[in-house]
Amino acid sequence: MGFFNKIKEGLKKTRDSVVGQIDSMLKSFTKIDEELFEELEELLVMGDVGVATAERICDELRVKVKKDGIKDPVQIHVLLEEIVTDLLKGDEKLDLSTQPSIVLVIGVNGVGKTTTIGKLANSLNNQGKKVILAAADTFRAAAIEQLDIWAERSNCEIVKQCEGSDPAAVVYDAISAAKARNADVIICDTAGRLHNKKPLMDELAKINRIIDRELPDAAKEKLLVLDATTGQNAVNQAQQFREATGITGIVLTKLDGTAKGGVVLAIKEGLGIPVKYIGVGEQIDDLQEFDAEAFAKALFAQN
Repeated sequence: MGFFNKIKEGLKKTRDSVVGQIDSMLKSFTKIDEELFEELEELLVMGDVGVATAERICDELRVKVKKDGIKDPVQIHVLLEEIVTDLLKGDEKLDLSTQPSIVLVIGVNGVGKTTTIGKLANSLNNQGKKVILAAADTFRAAAIEQLDIWAERSNCEIVKQCEGSDPAAVVYDAISAAKARNADVIICDTAGRLHNKKPLMDELAKINRIIDRELPDAAKEKLLVLDATTGQNAVNQAQQFREATGITGIVLTKLDGTAKGGVVLAIKEGLGIPVKYIGVGEQIDDLQEFDAEAFAKALFAQN
């Protein structure tokens, strides 16, 4: 299955639910009026786009409809795709401009964090990059073993210590190994922390200090992994983690299993955090680089 078809298939539930309702609503109107915009805004909010983002989309639609002199409600479908594409564009690519670059992966347990790391490592390895994994989630039972399996699958090296060891020490060892072996990218797994567990946030701050001391000039990414099936709860998590740790990007997993794909817009437009990758399936190659144009095209595709 090709790149676009994977995204299209992965967004099927969202497309059938949210966009399907929007299309049905548009067909029920004979003219474009304020009632149409109000119904559209309500459907967007119900589709987990978020209130502020839904308002902005409708405001931009009003401007475009007036400017282009559009009279047919069905034509709004095309305008929506254009607006969504523009809202989602910007900073989608990982910054891996230094050798080594470092990617710190954060997220609560259960969102698919370790699996995401394995798939990302596989993708980068396939691009010819030498990747080292740092097993710095030393608290969760079997987290190190799980990352070990992914290291083998993705043909990447792993740096690890025993369960319960100091996560910052693991990151330090991984940085030392990357320097010695001329690795291109270090990907660090971290404990599945909750925003209200201050000791875990302190531990993340310690990891950041190690990175800043040992690789002061390296390109750094802090990726927060979120489960798309949780909808607006994912937005709340992103907001809390952004305030506590600073985040450069989002990986949104399990998009294929939910009708709440609109949450991508709430995160990018509402919080100003770019989505870097999306998970659209279970296979090792189902973690896709986020492409705003392809996403919008797949979301509004006619079945």
